[in-house]
Amino acid sequence: MSAYSDFRMPGNVRFGVQSLQSLPEEVTRFSPSRIALVSDKGLEGAGVVGRIVELLERLHIPLVVFTDIQGEPTFKLLAGAVDSLRQESCDLVVGIGGGSAMDMAKTIAALLDKSDIAPYISGEKAIENRSVPCILLPTTSGTGAEMTMNAIFGDDEQELKRGLVSPALLPDVAIIDPMLTVSCPARVTAASGVDAFTHAIESYVAVRATPATKMYAEQAMKLFPAHIARAVHHGSSVDARIGMSLVSNWAGISLANAGVGAVHALAYPLGGKFHIEHGIANALLMPFVFEVTGKTCTEQMVNIAGFLQLGDYGSRPHEALQAVTDYMFRLLGELDLPTSLSGLGVDEAALPVLAEQASKIDRLLLNTPYKLNKDKILRIYEKAYRGV
Repeated sequence: MSAYSDFRMPGNVRFGVQSLQSLPEEVTRFSPSRIALVSDKGLEGAGVVGRIVELLERLHIPLVVFTDIQGEPTFKLLAGAVDSLRQESCDLVVGIGGGSAMDMAKTIAALLDKSDIAPYISGEKAIENRSVPCILLPTTSGTGAEMTMNAIFGDDEQELKRGLVSPALLPDVAIIDPMLTVSCPARVTAASGVDAFTHAIESYVAVRATPATKMYAEQAMKLFPAHIARAVHHGSSVDARIGMSLVSNWAGISLANAGVGAVHALAYPLGGKFHIEHGIANALLMPFVFEVTGKTCTEQMVNIAGFLQLGDYGSRPHEALQAVTDYMFRLLGELDLPTSLSGLGVDEAALPVLAEQASKIDRLLLNTPYKLNKDKILRIYEKAYRGV
C-alpha cells in the first residue's frame, strides 16, 4: 500500500425503495436544455425506458433517447453515440440499466465536450475532466458501475475488452432503487450478484486495499450469502432485492477505490473473443483463480470464511482457502451458473491466446497479491476449461 490513498464516490448517492421517483428533482438541479437518456434494447422492450421517459417528460425539457445497446458495448458504438448526442446538443446524461448501459452513459457524458475523442478511446490519454452532468440508475445488483471510475468496452479489432479509468467517470448522482431490480431475470440476477461478490473479495485482498475499502468489502461479503439465493430463485422478494442492492453498492465502493485483480484480468479476454457475459466469466473463473492466488492471503481468507459464515478458521488458518473456494464452487451449482469454459463454447485451442492477452493486463495483475505469469494463467484456464 502506498503512503497515501484517495477515496472517491459519486457526488450524491441516493438509496431506497421508490427513489426512482426523485429523478425529475435531480435532473432539475442541473438546469439542462436537452437530456440524453441512455439505456438498452432489453429495458426498452420491458417498458422500463418508457417509464423513465414519462417521468422526465413532466419537466418539459427536450429528450433524446439512445437505446442502441445490445449485449456488451464496443468502442465503435461508443464513438457513434458520442457523435450523435453531441450533434443533438445534449447537456445532461441519464443512464439506466446494467453495467453496459451505465458504462456507456457515464463515458458519453465524459466525452461529449471533447472535440477529438480518439486518444481517449485508444487509451493514449486519460479523461481529465467532465463538464456534462451525469445521473445513473442501476437495474441490476452486480456491476456497481454507478459507483466506479471504470468503464469496460469491447475492442473488436483486438478481440478483447479494455477498461477506461478516470475520476471523470464517477456520476454526479447515483440513484439506487432496489425496485428497479425486481424484474431482473434469474440468470442475470445470479451472474450480476456473483460479479458483485467478486468485486468485494478481490478488492478486499487487493494490493491497493485500505482500511476504508476493506470495511465496505467486508459488509458486502457478510450480506451476500443471506440474499443471493433468494434474489435468484424468488426474484419478487423485496428484502432480497434490497440486500443485493446494498451488496452491489458497497462492493462497488470498494472496487472503485481499491480495484480488482486476476479474476477480472482473466475474464476480459473471454468477453472480447467469445462474447461471454462479464458476470458469467467472473463467476466461473473466481474459484479457479483463488485456488492459486489465495495462497498468499491466508489471514484474509480466515476473515473471509468468517464473513461468509463458513466457520472459524483462526486455529487452522491454512484450511480457510479451501473452505472459501469450495463455497465459490457450490455457488455455481446453487445459482444454476455454468461450471466449465468448455460448456460455454470456448475453443480449447484458444486458451494460449487468452493467456497471452490476460498476462498483459498489468493494471489488474499488479493489484493481485500473487505474481501470475502467462504459464500460470494458462493452467488456470485449462482447469476452468475442464470445469468443476
